[in-house]
Amino acid sequence: MSSKAHTFNYPFQRPWMVGNGAAAAPAGNTGVKGIIAGGITGGIEICITFPTEYVKTQLQLDEKGGQKQYSGIWDCCKKTVKNHGFLGLYRGLSVLLYGSIPKSAVRFGAFEAFKNRMKDEKGNLSAGGRLLCGLGAGVAEAIFAVTPMETVKVKFINDQRSANPRFKGFFHGVSLIVKEQGIGGVYKGVTATIMKQGSNQAIRFFVMETLKDMYRGGDSNKHVPKLVVGAFGAVAGAASVFGNTPIDVVKTRMQGLEAHKYKSTIDCFGKIWKNEGPAAFYKGTVPRLSRVCLDVAITFMIYDSFMDIFNKIWP
Repeated sequence: MSSKAHTFNYPFQRPWMVGNGAAAAPAGNTGVKGIIAGGITGGIEICITFPTEYVKTQLQLDEKGGQKQYSGIWDCCKKTVKNHGFLGLYRGLSVLLYGSIPKSAVRFGAFEAFKNRMKDEKGNLSAGGRLLCGLGAGVAEAIFAVTPMETVKVKFINDQRSANPRFKGFFHGVSLIVKEQGIGGVYKGVTATIMKQGSNQAIRFFVMETLKDMYRGGDSNKHVPKLVVGAFGAVAGAASVFGNTPIDVVKTRMQGLEAHKYKSTIDCFGKIWKNEGPAAFYKGTVPRLSRVCLDVAITFMIYDSFMDIFNKIWP
């Protein structure tokens, strides 16, 4: 981000999107800087917030009946640390770290591609345009990055629940999954993931872009302070959690080691409703809420900071 333009840059920002008084960086350089900054940001954010993602996934996998292991968030944390040590809360972290760069590149690259086609002559998006661009970005990242990454992550966490865990590491786990289930084994729950990521990014980008436009008062070059960006990100994250947690629960069940119990996404939804009641669709909401609010706030703030640095040392 140019210090003169005072605008928040997404990856793949084009030269004509920079303020008139700023020196426009070549599109190629901006894209590369966006990928690198996004990857670094994703790695830092995941390391900070992953324990909440781990607990959320454990609670969503915890079914009623004989297999139920946890009475709540703190019980899950205590039992995990007791049985596996503090690092047990980071089981599956490597999967998200490996997938952070392509996930960030696809998400923001797709959003900007759609935005460039739908924006008006002033570079602004309509309310419907924000929703559609966010939806497109979410669908793209679900297909090309999130589904395989999330499937392996959930299987890793689910594997730890068994008496004799089988996965010794990321590559060992992936090789076992592909060997036993084929390449489709890492694409379990793709429909639910598309629904989750599509709705996730549609809500998130819509709220973020709307709040930023309101703050700027129509002036696209007006500076938005990083703390304000972080606050907007937290609000956008919270909105996406309340909007699509039921989809997230279904996705998690479809990607777990017990996924064979469900014939389809609709079948999974029906069985959860019948056997566990509607409240089951909001399992893990509190840990997910804390993670996502931190996630979105930290992502936008750290990304903005790295782009500031890159634009100073890498013209």
